[in-house]
Amino acid sequence: MTIVFLIGRILFSLIFIFKGIEHFLPRMMHYAAEMSVPFPYVSVPIIGVVALLGGLSILLGYKAKVGAWLLVAFLLLVTFFVHRFWEPNYFTEKMLHEFCFWKNIALLGAALMFAYGGSGPLGIDKPCCPHKHDHNHEQK
Repeated sequence: MTIVFLIGRILFSLIFIFKGIEHFLPRMMHYAAEMSVPFPYVSVPIIGVVALLGGLSILLGYKAKVGAWLLVAFLLLVTFFVHRFWEPNYFTEKMLHEFCFWKNIALLGAALMFAYGGSGPLGIDKPCCPHKHDHNHEQK
């Protein structure tokens, strides 16, 4: 089961790594400006760094609780500042934002689980046997 958790951690982190990098592209800043995000040419790259650091933290299993809280902040900001599905007048745009809103809510739930439980086994913080302390306790 250790490998399954590692695969899940990798898959979860990829969206934040790729989207974090994308936040440095002019098209993302222009889109944020269209969505009335405050100071988009400053805030978008900053939030991109937050997503990238959080995603890398989860991917590598290094300070995953801190990284997860970064992702919680990222998701809260993006979800409520960008994906306001209750505002658009066009049905297709409304559906797209509603899907992104609820996808982010699901990701927020997973990020909160990482914030509580950490990276799990096979992270940089835990390179050894994940249940080493249990083995030592049983030997006494």
